[in-house]
Amino acid sequence: MKVLDLKCSHDHRFEGWFASTDEFESQLSRKLVACPVCSTTEVSRMPSAPRLNLSTSRSEQGEKDAAGSSATQAQPPQNTDQALQARALQFMREILANTENVGDRFAEEARRMHYDEAPARNIRGVATPEDAHALMEEGIDVMPLPVPAALKEPLQ
Repeated sequence: MKVLDLKCSHDHRFEGWFASTDEFESQLSRKLVACPVCSTTEVSRMPSAPRLNLSTSRSEQGEKDAAGSSATQAQPPQNTDQALQARALQFMREILANTENVGDRFAEEARRMHYDEAPARNIRGVATPEDAHALMEEGIDVMPLPVPAALKEPLQ
């Protein structure tokens, strides 16, 4: 299994797992590799250092752990772009988890809630720009929220 560092044309960085470098090239040429943030298929491979699995004896590992030098702790991404991207994706996951998807009925449901015809709740869905403008003219707060393709469906 090859783990490759990838980057899209919008400079979103991500990993891809492939059976081989040839398989990556094949999928890339068929436009099957897409950015999980913006869905573009304009993806390139980034240089990466090989990962070496070096084993140490248990006694050496125990000494390192006791000294705290090799204890693993969750660290936020060091690159500020990666940290911002990770926070944005986490924010989107929280929104998706705490809202009801009403789909194409968004404008209708928003009006029903605004006029007390339906219980108030957090909803999300799809509306045309015209519908969104009409809702705002009625005093109904709406906000466009582009959802990255990676969050729309579960990853396989």
